[in-house]
Amino acid sequence: MAISRAQLAKELEPGLNALFGLEYARYDNESAEIYDTESSERAFEEEVMLSGFGSAPVKSEGSAISFDDAQEAYTARYTHETIALAFSITEEAIEDNLYDRLASRYTKALARSMANTKQVKGAATLNNAFDSSFTGGDAKELCATDHPLVNNNDLRNEPSTAADLNETSLENALIDIAAFVDERGLKVSVRGEKMVVPPALQFVADRLLESTLRPGTADNDINATRNMGMLPQGYVVNHYLTDTDAWFIKTDAPRGFIHFERMPMSTKMEGDFDTGNVRFKARERYSFGWSDPRCVFGSPGA
Repeated sequence: MAISRAQLAKELEPGLNALFGLEYARYDNESAEIYDTESSERAFEEEVMLSGFGSAPVKSEGSAISFDDAQEAYTARYTHETIALAFSITEEAIEDNLYDRLASRYTKALARSMANTKQVKGAATLNNAFDSSFTGGDAKELCATDHPLVNNNDLRNEPSTAADLNETSLENALIDIAAFVDERGLKVSVRGEKMVVPPALQFVADRLLESTLRPGTADNDINATRNMGMLPQGYVVNHYLTDTDAWFIKTDAPRGFIHFERMPMSTKMEGDFDTGNVRFKARERYSFGWSDPRCVFGSPGA
């Protein structure tokens, strides 16, 4: 249905002083703090986790050398979604407007709506990180205690017992990240890069990472996490996280959080011959997801 003069009655009245409601400031592109962005030219993208070899055994003198097999572990699929929104304005509403151009004003609102959806979609990966209904290539949710490995063991990227964000839980998480192994159980050099928290935890995160001395104590101990540079990129606040006590540590594991851009946002405008209405449309295609669960360590909070 087109936006008509009846819906814009006040805008058509002489003496109107101001219009408001469409010019709020927006949060930055917060998903860019989590994802690596790549372009795509297909309906979906797949990434295959490969397993290497186990530890090399000792070869006894005169004995045959051991052979090992490499294999594919699992496949992560990114299916692109089409996000689109449009609005239409009647010919008479455009003709009778006394102030700003309607099209210009509501095109900005359209851009806000498209940007909001993208941030919500980007945050959904973390919002669903502990939900077994949202699984990745290994058939497990993003943060789990039992990601299956090729060597029949499990990888854990969440605490055995859910914990709120504090000095102890943060240190334990960094210790667990240092214990990550590959599909065959070999140690991998993965470290935490940054912490991602909801607004409710930003003050806790700041005290934990920015204080010079040990936070929350009267002792004169140093802040070990800061002193050792364990999270070199500090912390970021994501305003689209829905759980107020869930927190995450993004690691430097390759092929972790990926944002595929199939078609960048484009806008179109056209007039309808029969009605004279002018229609405006915005559209883009993309997907958000993860390939390697080693890209994050997360806790849902106690």
